[in-house]
Amino acid sequence: MFSRQKWIAAAVLAIAAIIYVNPISAAVPADSTTPANRSVKESGKPYRIADSEDEVYLLIDKSSHYLQVILNSKSVLTFPVATGRGALTPSGVFTIANKIVNPWYLPGNIPGGDKRNPFGTRWMGLSIPYTGGYKYGIHGTNRPYSIGSSVSSGCIRMRNTDVEWLYRHIPIGTKVVIRD
Repeated sequence: MFSRQKWIAAAVLAIAAIIYVNPISAAVPADSTTPANRSVKESGKPYRIADSEDEVYLLIDKSSHYLQVILNSKSVLTFPVATGRGALTPSGVFTIANKIVNPWYLPGNIPGGDKRNPFGTRWMGLSIPYTGGYKYGIHGTNRPYSIGSSVSSGCIRMRNTDVEWLYRHIPIGTKVVIRD
């Protein structure tokens, strides 16, 4: 069995290769006879570019308290999370709307980076209508013992180390599916 670090390393490589690759620099010379590819001329050089792209999205299951990174319909990484009390965490399909390092906690006027900050070290806002991505989000926590419970005011809480990994590897615009 793989250790957690090996799984994370494997997932990092797979996701980084998919998310951060520039399609033109990833293209290869057009010498393939594969009909699923089309030829394109860029700077006088022939390239073939695949017609389809890999799909990466986040799946959050409120009942099991897990967030999964899904790659081409396969779960490649799973993180434990805390969700909202009752029905406070909205269900549906959203996107990552914004990302903030060391977010301020405005209701308590607690600066980012402060150990008292309930948002932890990272914020990834969700595109819930009429919120601008600043009311509901995936964030760290200063209460790691709450992970695995339904205790928040609607956000998705993660351990700081887990949300920092997610922050580095999941770009703005990534689809997020939240289900009951």
